[in-house]
Amino acid sequence: MITRIPFLRSARIKKPCYSSLQSLQRPFSVSASELQFGQPLHETHPHLLKPGEITPGISALEYAHRRARLAKSLPPNSVAIFAASNVKYRSGAVFYKFHQDPDFLYLTGFNEPDALAVIEKTSDDDQHIFHLYVRPKNPREELWDGPRSGINAADDVFNADETGNVNHLPSILPKIIRKADHVYTDLPKNIITNNTLTRYLSGIEPSRLGGLAQILRDAANVKPVRPLINELRVIKSEAEVLNMRKAGKVSGRAITDAMRQSFTGEKDLDSFLDYRFKQDGCDGPAYIPVIAGGQNALCIHYVHNIQQLNQEDLVLVDAGAEYGGYITDISRTWPVCGKFSVAQRDLYNTVLKVQRTCVSLCHTESGMTLDKLHRIAGKALADGLADLGFDMSNDAIDTLFPHHLGHYIGLDVHDSPGFPRNKPLEKGMCITIEPGVYVPDDERWPAWARGMGIRIEDSICVDESAPFVLTTEAVKEVVDIEALRD
Repeated sequence: MITRIPFLRSARIKKPCYSSLQSLQRPFSVSASELQFGQPLHETHPHLLKPGEITPGISALEYAHRRARLAKSLPPNSVAIFAASNVKYRSGAVFYKFHQDPDFLYLTGFNEPDALAVIEKTSDDDQHIFHLYVRPKNPREELWDGPRSGINAADDVFNADETGNVNHLPSILPKIIRKADHVYTDLPKNIITNNTLTRYLSGIEPSRLGGLAQILRDAANVKPVRPLINELRVIKSEAEVLNMRKAGKVSGRAITDAMRQSFTGEKDLDSFLDYRFKQDGCDGPAYIPVIAGGQNALCIHYVHNIQQLNQEDLVLVDAGAEYGGYITDISRTWPVCGKFSVAQRDLYNTVLKVQRTCVSLCHTESGMTLDKLHRIAGKALADGLADLGFDMSNDAIDTLFPHHLGHYIGLDVHDSPGFPRNKPLEKGMCITIEPGVYVPDDERWPAWARGMGIRIEDSICVDESAPFVLTTEAVKEVVDIEALRD
């Protein structure tokens, strides 16, 4: 017997009021055997999503509120335009795993390629029209590439007010743009592709498709949308923080378990973390991890991960898992053999002391910014290294600590790109704190420290009076690391 599942439809933000998702249920049902979408939904993957969620942890209602907040920041008679990512190919027909454009995902929850979203605001209040143009259902293409959600789902699942075939954009989008007084977009993107949508948006074929570049040149007032979307994304909701906390917990436990193990090569350690991230409920690595044994740690973004590990060396690991599109970022450094030498312990504790101090300041009452925290870290590291016998004259700290102390995190590893680091920390901001010391093989530095690279990093959610550490399961005290092998 085939059961019939009622399909939940969330309210559009234009509804005057609502108390629960259940009150918004639409009398619409489909056969369970016919449910085919381009991404998991509760109706098809109840083990991954709860009722009302569009993506793990994030409800349709929250996506609607995000669009409303963006609309509130727009002037009357304006549009904001966002494009989904396209599938990227490594060679021929061999594609990379799809990763949605974070801004597009943030506003829509739609996790398929070749789509366009438009937020159209026509009045002084928050009223707006949400346009979502997607690929239509196509059984032949879905045979190869998997199910598509299709145009009906853009309306019924993702709550668009206006929907349509993305291939018809050349006749749809110019009309929307030309009647607006203000256009906010970071398109066109200069991407060379055979994809019709991207070629149109990038203006590669203006004569045949009426390219967006020419239309925007004719528009009255075109501004970048990045500053507006950054202001929204940089403050995380409770649901976003919960997703990041889950990613941090899984990542931290996996890294701590890795410290218990004995690995002969960087690749073995890399594979262990990859497996644990997925096995423990996350989507997989949030970024290509750094697994750097010995002097490989002197390269900040060392990602070859193919060298053998020497028992007398340290290994620096920069890795984190992703859950529901949200990431956490962790760095830990530990001795391959499980026990620190005296020299390794001295340098490690110098970095750890600075890291603990800066983490403790990640709350609104401290009045800190990321830049202020960076200056505090640089000064404290310089003083600590001088106590260990380092010559810290002539801006030596810029050589030994060449990167910034931290960055924003969220849907991106470096979230809200371009958002200033001199802004005061606010409740809900999520950041990293990652001091490091990297000692080149140079006679200027103490012989015992040459070739060592140490970085200690946690992901933090800023709160009012104390930091909320998202990655606390990854141990970092010397006594705790060494106890794992006892």
